[in-house]
This record gives sequence, structure tokens and C-alpha cells, in this order.
Amino acid sequence: MPTISKNAELQTVITTFEVTPGTCQDILDELNEAYQNVISKQPGFIAAGLHVNDAQTRIANYSQWIRREDFQAMLRTPEMRERNRRINALCKGFEPVMYDVAGVFG
Repeated sequence: MPTISKNAELQTVITTFEVTPGTCQDILDELNEAYQNVISKQPGFIAAGLHVNDAQTRIANYSQWIRREDFQAMLRTPEMRERNRRINALCKGFEPVMYDVAGVFG
């Protein structure tokens, strides 16, 4: 399970995908399969979640890693490079951004 804590020593990555209602489910299928079979098995992976807006025009992916280098190494694997090319072809674009937790409420 993801842990959202200002004091946690981990790397948070939020990736947003700009999609269309016609490709949203295809991209979700690709992402689910990638997490189940590849990403979740990579060193340093902690947890992830996928979120879709009501209009099915945006997907947000929240993932946590022990270190930023773990996330970067996963992206460089041949399998993920190929998967990301397929995902990129299905969407208008996507952008992974690394974040530090600045505050937690609730």
C-alpha cells in the first residue's frame, strides 16, 4: 500500500497521461499489465495506483520507489522502453514527474 508521509524516505512519481475516451481503456490495460508483470517486480518498487477522470481524457499514475534510481532503472529496461513506446502511440502524451511530499492532511 502507498504511504503518504512528509517524513518518508522514498521517491514519489506522478505520471499524467493525456488520452481520449477511445484509447483510455487500452492504455489502462497496458498499464495494468505492465504493473502486474514487470514494474511491480522491479527492485525498489513499493506501490502504485491508477486514477481516471470522469471524461476518460486523463489518467494519473501515482507510484512510490525506495530510491529515484530504482524508478529510473525500471524505465531503462528493454521491456519498459518497448511498453512506453506502445503507450505513447496510444495517447497524446505522458509525463512522469518526481515529487517530494510537502504536506499531508486528514
